[in-house]
Amino acid sequence: MEEDEELIHVQSLQETTPDAIAQNLKKIEGVMKTRQQAQEIGDRQAKGDKDDEKKKKKERRRVNESCGSCPERFLGVKKTIVTQDSDSTEVESSTEEEERWKDIARTAEIPAEYYNIQKLIKYIKAGNQTATIVSLCCLRDYDLRTQINQMAVQDIGGLEVLVNILECNDSHCRLGSLYVLAEISLNIDIRKTIVDLGGIPLVVDILNSLSKELKTMAAETLANVCKVRLARKYVRTCGGIPMLVDMLDVGLRILQTPLEELNTADLECLYMARAGARALWSLSLSRHNKELMRKSGIVPLMARLLKSCHTDVVIPIMGTIQECASQPKFQLAITTEGMIADIVTHLHSDSLDLKTEGSTAIYKCAFDQTTRDLVRSAGGLEPLVAIIKDKNVRDNKKLMTGAAGAIWMSAVSEANVKKLDTLRLINHLVPLLNDDSDDVITNVVGAISECVRFQNNREVLRGAGGLPALVALLNSSHPPLLVNLAKALKECAEDIESMRILEDLDAVRLIWSLLKNTDKNVQAYAAYAICPCVRNARESGELVRSLVGAMELVVDLLKSTDTQVLSAVCAAIATIAKDTTNLAILTDLKVIYKLADLVNTNEDLLRENLAAAIASCATFGNNTQELGRLRTVTPIVSYLTSNDPAVHRTTAMALEKLSMDPQNCIIMHQSGVVPFLLECVGSINKDTQLAAAGCLRNIRELALRAEEYLLKIDEEY
Repeated sequence: MEEDEELIHVQSLQETTPDAIAQNLKKIEGVMKTRQQAQEIGDRQAKGDKDDEKKKKKERRRVNESCGSCPERFLGVKKTIVTQDSDSTEVESSTEEEERWKDIARTAEIPAEYYNIQKLIKYIKAGNQTATIVSLCCLRDYDLRTQINQMAVQDIGGLEVLVNILECNDSHCRLGSLYVLAEISLNIDIRKTIVDLGGIPLVVDILNSLSKELKTMAAETLANVCKVRLARKYVRTCGGIPMLVDMLDVGLRILQTPLEELNTADLECLYMARAGARALWSLSLSRHNKELMRKSGIVPLMARLLKSCHTDVVIPIMGTIQECASQPKFQLAITTEGMIADIVTHLHSDSLDLKTEGSTAIYKCAFDQTTRDLVRSAGGLEPLVAIIKDKNVRDNKKLMTGAAGAIWMSAVSEANVKKLDTLRLINHLVPLLNDDSDDVITNVVGAISECVRFQNNREVLRGAGGLPALVALLNSSHPPLLVNLAKALKECAEDIESMRILEDLDAVRLIWSLLKNTDKNVQAYAAYAICPCVRNARESGELVRSLVGAMELVVDLLKSTDTQVLSAVCAAIATIAKDTTNLAILTDLKVIYKLADLVNTNEDLLRENLAAAIASCATFGNNTQELGRLRTVTPIVSYLTSNDPAVHRTTAMALEKLSMDPQNCIIMHQSGVVPFLLECVGSINKDTQLAAAGCLRNIRELALRAEEYLLKIDEEY
């Protein structure tokens, strides 16, 4: 009783010093040791009773086994498992025995901290309020980020205790529990367990507390636990997102004042904002949460926090911006709030983490012309190029991926490419083609593909030895990389000298092999890349025929259900069919029948290339008449109702070839093609003008012949 009274009178956490806490802990240990000894005596007595009972059961089992009529006689027989492919047998040991051996093996390598932590958890379970507080404080002295210490808490049922403490009314107990949960929730299994124990609603409820420290630790816990998908949903349904957004409302003075100059109250506000930003970063992985965050007013608060001089506050805000940039409404808000200039400013920071998040944010945001222009006007291209030039950060793959990706997205704009040319970007990108990270290489090749749209960069790439490196990467199996490679080589093949190098490197065969890839985007861009390769090759017809099964592979892709793949394959067929021998082979492969099956489409992209393929294939043999018989004329005439001039051009070309058959001319005239052709004659594109005029000429010639025939009949009668 005296020891219990001493335990009850231990002072509270706010009123104790570290020495006093240590003395109190010794008193707690003394009380607990007494209780433990009493418990051990009781356990030994209970164990003795159990041993007696086991001896009696064993004796009864021995008697039963000797009786052949007893149904329980087989209870003591070990099971044997005979494998079908082996002559040996294996004795199946009991589950208890396996666990015992596991425990022995585990004990051999477990440090003393494991047992000390479990002892503290027992104190929390058995002690009163003050003992719980002191034990929680002692738990914080251990490194709870290590897995073995996390297991110590979990194995003894500490998670259930810590979650239950969150329901109490004592703020010190709740705060201590949150400190521990925030540390151990770095473990993914523990996160899931916290969610399963119903901890999320309890933590969200603490966000309503008046204590800033409690709210901070609750947000820190959510930042880790909300990496679990179900936890993000619970936070949303429990109304936690608006409360977390409110935590970001910190004055600009605090954000722009160095840490050492802030008082205690300001520091609490700053830490609370940092914790809220980290929690919202994790929550922004959910599409539904992003929209709720926007409606809760997070955009202006993020714009304010970006102006902070505190790196640990800016980094989670950058991460949240990255996740939210996929939403069109957020993209507009990021631009209108002027965040791009602040993001660019942080690219000059000495913190590699801040540079990483900043470059990745630009990578995710620069999907529209306005944002790309803002990056250039804010001076963002120079620090991005400086990052990829710096050999000291080559091992930081996340930073290199973000910087290369930001350059890639920025290079979509022609004005940015001109600026990057002055920074000699291509020369700095080529060495990165040998990087060992697929993500880095993918973004580097993407940036190259945008730059080589212009002839001067094709020459620079060729001079820097970039073509062999690009061709060597065609053996990769990473689909996004293969897509960017196909884009880059398509542009390089437009340059005659570069095409000669590609031929010598056998690049066309490797590009053609990409058509066998299972990824639809790889198939599509590989087919597009084939077009300039065939068109600019030395012997284009012979090149295609030298590739065994090449044309069969192309024709077979017309069975695809993907519009982009079909469009790209039609473009490739239109190019391959320029050679008469190749066209004959394609005709034998029944290509016109497969093209005829695609004519009833409303997709302008497919219409454009499908009409070009039909125009190329219609001139061989009786393909013109066969296409008319397959009822392709009327659907093709309807393509002229499109608003895309490119569709008008290829459609006029297809109709010109089809109009060489009189029956097709009649169908065209009946379909009302003449007014549309007259509009095409007035087009600014010469190819469209010539094709439309040729089709009108064929229709008119048929009409004149019909008139002459009728007049001749009248004269005869």
